[in-house]
Amino acid sequence: MTSVLYDAPGPRAKRRNVLFTVVFVIALAALIWWVVQSLVDKNQLEWAKWKPFFTDSRAWSTYLVPGLKNTLKGAALAMVIALPLGALFGIARLSDHWWVRGAAGAVVEFFRAIPVLILMLFANAAYAEYTDISPDNRPLYAVVTGLVLYNASVLAEIVRAGILSLPQGQSDAAKAIGMRKSQTMLYVLLPQSVTAMLPAIVSQLVVIVKDTALGGALLGFSELLASVRPMSANYGANTIASFTVVAVIFVVLNFALTTFASRLEGRLRRGKRSTGAVVGVDAVEELSTPGEHVGPGELGGGGGRAGGGPADRAK
Repeated sequence: MTSVLYDAPGPRAKRRNVLFTVVFVIALAALIWWVVQSLVDKNQLEWAKWKPFFTDSRAWSTYLVPGLKNTLKGAALAMVIALPLGALFGIARLSDHWWVRGAAGAVVEFFRAIPVLILMLFANAAYAEYTDISPDNRPLYAVVTGLVLYNASVLAEIVRAGILSLPQGQSDAAKAIGMRKSQTMLYVLLPQSVTAMLPAIVSQLVVIVKDTALGGALLGFSELLASVRPMSANYGANTIASFTVVAVIFVVLNFALTTFASRLEGRLRRGKRSTGAVVGVDAVEELSTPGEHVGPGELGGGGGRAGGGPADRAK
């Protein structure tokens, strides 16, 4: 039996797939066993090494929670600035004016080609040289600046691709009813492309959350991952346990973000279902009656007669 999308596997292919699955499961189980056994041999799974994160609130109140707050602050500021900036440059790349399209394309391609860590380092040096920002706040400004410059350029390409993915008939229909290009973009193209762009946008927002750790690694930004070093040195927490707890927090944070985006995408898709007027049964019957003509405003949803009264038909 052949499907439209793919050929259904035959008996040999099914046996081969089962064999590959069994081999993969065995290999994965062996890898997990090796990791666990290595941790046991190094005494890394002893309760004493994990106890501070479950019984002592100082690990959370002094190190993890402040680091999480800084991570959320830096990521939120970068998102709030990068999203509209990326949309602006994405729309500018579709402009009819070559100088607007060229300038926007040059900016997007330039910042998209530079690693985000280099952007953070340049921003930190620029703030130290040309501004009066205090050294305590400078890492936050540098991290947000680097994240905005890089991710806004990536989001600009996502927006441009989302708009170009729409059928050309959408723009043609908007032009046919006399809408300007700005109105077409604002009221026709952007609302329809948001649903298509949302998965890619959410993926880039997850990247923003994770890339805040770069500022903690080299700029001294006291974000979540950077809290492991002082927590291990001053508090005596186990390094592997600390990294594991931080990794779990990042997983929960990004999973919450993707779950919210998935629900928002589903709600947007449900909201875009047809809401046009429903033609009544009587109107449909009269549409099929020879010799009767129906005016544009005479089709009602309540089952009224489409052709009107005898006086109307006499006209």
